[in-house]
Amino acid sequence: MFTRFFHELKDAGLPVSLREYLTLMEAMEADLAGKRVEDFYYLSRAALVKDERNLDKFDRVFAHAFKGIESVGEGIEAEIPDEWLRKLTDKFLTEEEKAQIEALGGWDRLMETLQERLKEQKERHEGGNKWIGTGGTSPYGHGGYNPEGIRIGGESTQKRAVKVWEKREYRNLDSSVELGTRNIKMALRRLRQFARDGAPDEFDLDGTIDGTARKGYLDIHMRPERRNTVKVLIFFDIGGSMDPFITIMEELFSAARAEFKHMEYFYFHNCLYDFVWKDNKRRWTDKIPTWDVLHKYGNDYKVIFVGDASMSPYEITVPGGSVEYFNEEAGAVWLQRLLDIYETAVWLNPVRRQSWDYVGSIGMMRQLFADRMYPLTLDGLEGAMAELKR
Repeated sequence: MFTRFFHELKDAGLPVSLREYLTLMEAMEADLAGKRVEDFYYLSRAALVKDERNLDKFDRVFAHAFKGIESVGEGIEAEIPDEWLRKLTDKFLTEEEKAQIEALGGWDRLMETLQERLKEQKERHEGGNKWIGTGGTSPYGHGGYNPEGIRIGGESTQKRAVKVWEKREYRNLDSSVELGTRNIKMALRRLRQFARDGAPDEFDLDGTIDGTARKGYLDIHMRPERRNTVKVLIFFDIGGSMDPFITIMEELFSAARAEFKHMEYFYFHNCLYDFVWKDNKRRWTDKIPTWDVLHKYGNDYKVIFVGDASMSPYEITVPGGSVEYFNEEAGAVWLQRLLDIYETAVWLNPVRRQSWDYVGSIGMMRQLFADRMYPLTLDGLEGAMAELKR
């Protein structure tokens, strides 16, 4: 069984090594998981999964190997350790529902009845209050209602069965999906350059020990706090075709503010022109000249553009091409000025990577950024941070 589990993990694309599998077997021989499936789940996940992006794949394989039952048929003898079911009882049922189970004779009687029904039933059954099937009020099956039931197969609708078969515990963390705030923070942390500067307000244990040993008396040392010194400029495309991506933009903004101490942000629409802004409600009255931004922030800043790059090609290449006002110089001119100053600049695109080749303006923007455009997924964000670290 464990060997099959290992091969299924490999087939699913998880980078599981033989050494990790042997470590899991050693842990099992030491009885670290006991007989509880929950303990074995956490033990095997800790031993075999090295990257949280693979948690969803691991959960799917684990469910197939140990919990996945699609139908009730010949050969299914309900060989489920009572300890597993009792553990789920403590986790999911209220005290009132536990009392209802005891009123039917308790766990032992409930499982004995299940064994009898599995032996007696010969066909699919829907509705009713006795046989294993869908709907109805029988304690066994799925899609119905019974507070002391055992759900077999299917998807839970009442969420009240004693044994929830194939329950998924974790959200999909696959690297190809759009990000959430937590995952964005994890990816942004790859862009770090630590240094100690400022006032010495942190106790230096190693320095104190060394100084005391050298001088023969207590010599307390202090040092500046270790901080991420990376400086970041972020330009957010706002409005129009970016409206469907407002949620992910807010999550990215929130994560960036939390991760980077030195961060400045500005808004633009479609393409960079001669001004940007910080308050969308006052964008036409509180304009910030792009020249001022280029002169104020040094070339040690890392630059990130976030937008779908989906627009008329004229908005990039032609003076007056903006859809909002007459720009005296083409957007490409302003972008090139910025890229001449900030060599480490990337573009994050929330549009699916598969669609890029069908939008001419995306290809033009990729060319301007020397192909440093990345999809707004976990892999894409990590690739962008790696590029900015160069």
